[in-house]
Order: sequence, then structure tokens, then C-alpha cells
Amino acid sequence: MVFVRTTPPRPVEVTAVFPELAPLARPAIRLHPRPGSPSVKDSSVGGPLLWPADEPWPHCEDAHLHGDSGFRESPAQVRLGRHSRARRYEAPDGPSFTPEEQAALEQKAERYAELLDAGPPWPAERPVPLLPVAQLYVRDVPLLRPPGEADLLQVLWCPYDHEPNWKPATAVFWRSAASVVDVLATPPEPYEANCSGYVPEPCPLAPEAITEYPNSLDLTTELRKVVGDWSRWQAAGADVDGSYAEYPAEFYDGNLANAPGWKVGGWPPWGRTDPYRRYCTVCDAQMVPLLTIASFEWDSSRYGWVPYEDRAAYADGRPAGLSPAQPTRVEVGSTDNMQLYVCPTSPEHPHTDLIQ
Repeated sequence: MVFVRTTPPRPVEVTAVFPELAPLARPAIRLHPRPGSPSVKDSSVGGPLLWPADEPWPHCEDAHLHGDSGFRESPAQVRLGRHSRARRYEAPDGPSFTPEEQAALEQKAERYAELLDAGPPWPAERPVPLLPVAQLYVRDVPLLRPPGEADLLQVLWCPYDHEPNWKPATAVFWRSAASVVDVLATPPEPYEANCSGYVPEPCPLAPEAITEYPNSLDLTTELRKVVGDWSRWQAAGADVDGSYAEYPAEFYDGNLANAPGWKVGGWPPWGRTDPYRRYCTVCDAQMVPLLTIASFEWDSSRYGWVPYEDRAAYADGRPAGLSPAQPTRVEVGSTDNMQLYVCPTSPEHPHTDLIQ
């Protein structure tokens, strides 16, 4: 099933008010993940990957940090728990699980108990199979610039915290879809996840091309003053609420600069920290945003970015975890974003990531 999502026009035409920003426009693609059942042939978040049967599945051999949350569930248990909560919300008097789901849950629990009873080395100390995070075909996301004949980007991560920044360790793979003849039918999964937010819910995508402008923190000192000059907004006749008169840059950042949510390309969503430039460890080139992995597609302060097609559902006020603002159920950092960066000279050079 093909679905679309449409971002409303910006409330103010950026370059009409600030023509100085025109050279800073960047293309981006909002991915608009929404829960569903993607296949290996689809672009997706958290869906199955077109992975060759004769290629080893990637594992993480780093040290794994549990933190103090006490969370210990397998990815299957996480997903079943989500489905149970959704079912209880939609039908409060109905069963939490179907008989098939209950049997699968019990089987996973028994397997997990066996692993723990076996004693050290505990599952978290063994090489951990990575979880699929995103699969993006160039046909759906033409903004991607893969190396050579590749036309497919695959991103995975380890669902444990890693030092020094307490975040999942990420892995990036580029490949040619046509070269995959036999697909790995049953990839291994981790024994457990450090956090339910590290288990993406399978979501097909509705990619949408947009134009972004830099966050005010990414502007030069001179341009930051320009954006913060309320008289410029007034002179241009911009229809902006007078409550922003003291801090017009807040309106710019929230409504005109970079889009929230999962996206490819564009500008980084600074705010948690000041801009932090990343440089390639091979050629020292300044790296550029590849993928933004978002905890939320939007929040109440950025309602203007809510697609037309989601506004009715968002207005229903569904509880956390069931809102269209959090379709992937991913949470990184303190409900922040994880940005993946690549080298503009060669996407085959090692990538890096940053919680922001």
C-alpha cells in the first residue's frame, strides 16, 4: 500500500524575509515512517533487510553497558508488549495477546531463562547481533549518494549503550540490490535490548522532498543578528505572532529552519548543544548529515511541521507510544536525535554519529 505525507507550506517564505539565507538552502527528504509491514524490497525503518544469505550478519563485540534501568527484554518481547498496549487502548475489554502471540512470548521467555541459567558469559558479554534501523533504496530517496554501483543503504545498531556517550553503536552498509540473489531468511536477533527505544517498530516510508535552512546556531554571527532583528520581520510584512518580538529567532528555528523527524540530508537539528563539526578520520573533510534518527516526528512546539494527513490522528491525543508523532517507537538520548554523518569525498570512509 502506497501512502503519502504532505508537509504544509512554511508560514513565512524564508528568502522573502531574509534573501541572505538563499545560498544556505539545502535539500532534505523527510522519510515519514509509519507502522506497517514492509518487506525486504521496501525502504523502511526497522523492517527486514535485503541481506545476502552468504554474507555474515554483523555483530557487535564491544563492551555493553546496561545502565541502572533494570530493563531486560528481547526485541520480540518489546514488540509484543507494544502490540498489547495498542490492543488494550483500542479494545479495553479484549485480550492483551492472541494465542499465537502468547505462545511466542512464552517460547522467547523460556529461551532467555535458559541462557541466564547457563551462567557466564552472559548474553550481553557475547558478540551481539545488530538490529535493523533503516533500509533506504535510492529509487525512493534519490538524495542519497552511494559509492560505485550501490543503490541501497542499510543502517543497523547494537541495542545496548556504549561508552563514552551511552548510545547504540551504529553500522552503515552500501550495496547493490541486484547483487543479492538469495536473501537471508531469518537474521539473528539480540538476546535482549538495553532499552525498548532501541528496538525500532517496522515502518514503511512516505519520502517527501523539502528544502531546509540552517538552525540559527549554524548561522554566522552577522546572520544570527539579522534573523533576530524583529524590525526585519516587520518590514517584510511577515505574519508572525507578536509574542515572538523579543526572540524572533525562536520562530525561525521552530518553523522555518530544519524539519523535525526522520530525514536524509538537510541541516542538523542543533539545540541540545552548540554545533559540533565532525571531520572524516581518513581525509579530514568536514562530514555532512546522512540520516537523522529521531525520537519524535514533531512536538507541540513544532506543530506547523505536522503533515496534513496526520493532523486528525494527532488531535485525538493518543498516549505516549501510540501517537503518530512517535511511529517508530525509537528513543535515543533524552528523546533526542541521533545524526549519522558521512564523508562528502567518499561515503565508503568511516561514518560517525552524534546524539543531538
